[in-house]
Amino acid sequence: MSTEINLEKLYNNSVKILSDLISFKTISGEDNSALINYCEDFLQKLGATSFKTYDKEKKRVNLFATIKAKKINGTKPIILSGHTDTVPVSKSWSTDPFKATIKDNKLYGRGACDMKGFIACVLAFAPIYSKSNLNRDIHFSFTFDEETACLGAPILIQELKKRKIQDGICIIGEPTKMKIIDAHKGCYEYTTYFEGLAGHSSEPHKGVSAVEFATKYANKLIELREELKKRTPKDSIFDPPFSTLQVGGIFGGIAHNVIADKCYINWETRPVVKEDGVYLNKEIDKYANEVLLPEMKKIFPKSNIKKEIIGEVIGFDRVKESEACDLVSSLTGDNSREVVSFGTEAGLFQEIGISTVVCGPGSIEQAHKVDEFIELNELKKCLKFLDGIKKKFTVN
Repeated sequence: MSTEINLEKLYNNSVKILSDLISFKTISGEDNSALINYCEDFLQKLGATSFKTYDKEKKRVNLFATIKAKKINGTKPIILSGHTDTVPVSKSWSTDPFKATIKDNKLYGRGACDMKGFIACVLAFAPIYSKSNLNRDIHFSFTFDEETACLGAPILIQELKKRKIQDGICIIGEPTKMKIIDAHKGCYEYTTYFEGLAGHSSEPHKGVSAVEFATKYANKLIELREELKKRTPKDSIFDPPFSTLQVGGIFGGIAHNVIADKCYINWETRPVVKEDGVYLNKEIDKYANEVLLPEMKKIFPKSNIKKEIIGEVIGFDRVKESEACDLVSSLTGDNSREVVSFGTEAGLFQEIGISTVVCGPGSIEQAHKVDEFIELNELKKCLKFLDGIKKKFTVN
């Protein structure tokens, strides 16, 4: 049987698996255990070993499974990594977002592109890996809540450290049209809460408006945003080249004539370098604790400002020597390296010493949108890439 025919069968299997994956409603923050169980059962039937890690509520799950090498000679394992969660859906879809629909050589469905397409491909290829004489382990890493500040991956990473799985080559299958991505900024998300004293608007001097102090806080953030521009590193590879900051929303108050006693701000920053994140937090915390809070407490001693860390996802740093990038280049024939503005889990794997690259099927242009889709040809490109891994690491 020719390689082309085998790849065609694998392609059909990947479409079937992707259709199954899309049917699981794994929106960030919701239970993803049914999809994880599907993946675990699929891999265990091939002889894979696995373990799971959980969130505090035990309803969101990470899976790490392994197809053991037939012959190991000290070579580094390959980690094929993807997140199982998706962003929410709106009512404006032209198809059922949780039912795969094929039209004009595109497969539509929430998560088709970002990033269940990659997971479907690696599952479709897993039976081939299980039957091959590979000289290294193949790991499958499937996480939860990547779309909300990468909440799942750090839990998995801690377990990998405990098990001393810190030396390998990780391929994060985010949609890049199978191009190499070797760097992106960090992404730090925060919510800051303000508690003041309610009162009648006719006597503003007797109350503490949480909304007004939140506004001052937001203005300080905007000032600091300009300071971040002045800290732009020389030869920055990003666009824009500096660390960014934006206020996502201010929420507080119940009526026009009531002094608001509660308010909160959602804001985020995307540091070019970790030091910018440290600088920003130090400055805004100093302003809150040394300027705003004393002013609030003069009127109402129980006033409070609390900053909650939603997630601090470290950046993915470009390195001159990258085994992961070299591997992908050798299989695709493309030596180019690009950076992106969106975040991934790549920096978390890189931080513990695993050589990492972002490369997967589909285009980020279709991610997070109404009528999300993946071009079917992208699945075929990914399967050929996975076949390249098999050929490269199979021994007699």
